[in-house]
Amino acid sequence: MTTRQHPALAKARSVGEALPWLTRHQDRTVVIKLGGHAMVDEALTAAFARDVVFLRYAGLKPVIVHGGGPQIGAELERRGLASEFRAGLRVTSTPAMNVVRMVLAGQVQRELVGLINAYGPLAVGITGEDADTLTATRHVPWIDGEPVDIGRVGDISRVDTGAIEALLADGRIPVVSPVARSAEDGHVYNVNADTAAAALATALRAQELIMLTDVEGLYAGWPLSDEVIGRLTARELEKLLPELADGMVPKMTGCLHAVRGGVDMARVIDGRVPHAILLEMFADEGVGTVIVPDLEEAEVPA
Repeated sequence: MTTRQHPALAKARSVGEALPWLTRHQDRTVVIKLGGHAMVDEALTAAFARDVVFLRYAGLKPVIVHGGGPQIGAELERRGLASEFRAGLRVTSTPAMNVVRMVLAGQVQRELVGLINAYGPLAVGITGEDADTLTATRHVPWIDGEPVDIGRVGDISRVDTGAIEALLADGRIPVVSPVARSAEDGHVYNVNADTAAAALATALRAQELIMLTDVEGLYAGWPLSDEVIGRLTARELEKLLPELADGMVPKMTGCLHAVRGGVDMARVIDGRVPHAILLEMFADEGVGTVIVPDLEEAEVPA
């Protein structure tokens, strides 16, 4: 006697195989920085929104920090304002800051919240200004041994997680725009989204920080090699930072600060790959570059 397999058997097996993963990730806070190609490709952004809702229903607590560089650049060009980057950061004049604030909080955030809520009514948009979630001071980078004024670009000086924790406790998915008000002069500052994600992950005591970007991970010997470094300790990454291209510096500096600040791991993965965050969650290795604390920092006394 033969028994025919039910058409849904493969799906049932997949669900069963996910049980260890679901058990391992229950109640884990995961801060995800969304940027780059994944934000301008409609199919990728829709897949990301669906995956984030899956993570929430699977028992995780995702917090989204979004960028908006391409959208900001397009709006600046439309208005005849220059786009310039120094030390990997956008030079932000006062007129440019008005555009940054409008695009991030009024366009990109609203679109992302709407996409997520199309799959589940969970997303709530806030900015770093709201409830003083992020407070900034003016960032002055040193380039070729000299301080350089890059305008209304901020360093995060304080994080108040109260509003985000309240949203998480209510089962919501916070979607955060990286702008912050300064306690020194009252102005609103443009904060690099990688930096903001790392600061929030640290303050929330998140288990993981995920940076979605336009590369597969951190390359060994770029541009001479496209071999992705799979795993680095904080100390190993710190040694590499002076050699990195400008665009990778904020991401990898954020990862370094996060794992040094108590986050279990930080990972840079390719946002151009559909369902990248689910691949990262389910795959034990081989996805992007993972940064972990140094061994002595990770050890817990008996």
